[in-house]
Amino acid sequence: MMDHLTTVRAFVGKHVQGIELGDDQDIFATAGVSSLFAVQLVVWVEKTFGISVAPTDLDIDNFRTVREVARFVAERGLMA
Repeated sequence: MMDHLTTVRAFVGKHVQGIELGDDQDIFATAGVSSLFAVQLVVWVEKTFGISVAPTDLDIDNFRTVREVARFVAERGLMA
């Protein structure tokens, strides 16, 4: 999961310029990103990690923090 964490952190960091965001901080409440970023994040996760995000996976808790995104990716990778 550590590699996933680093990769997710880098992607999110590019979109929250000027904000120091910890791995457990709420991306959407803290970083001032738009709802469009949520869509970009899901598409990026699918393309970058080669996993499918099912409609049932579209729970904000899976994408709320850098750590949760990395956990989600790691779990999906294990299922593949």
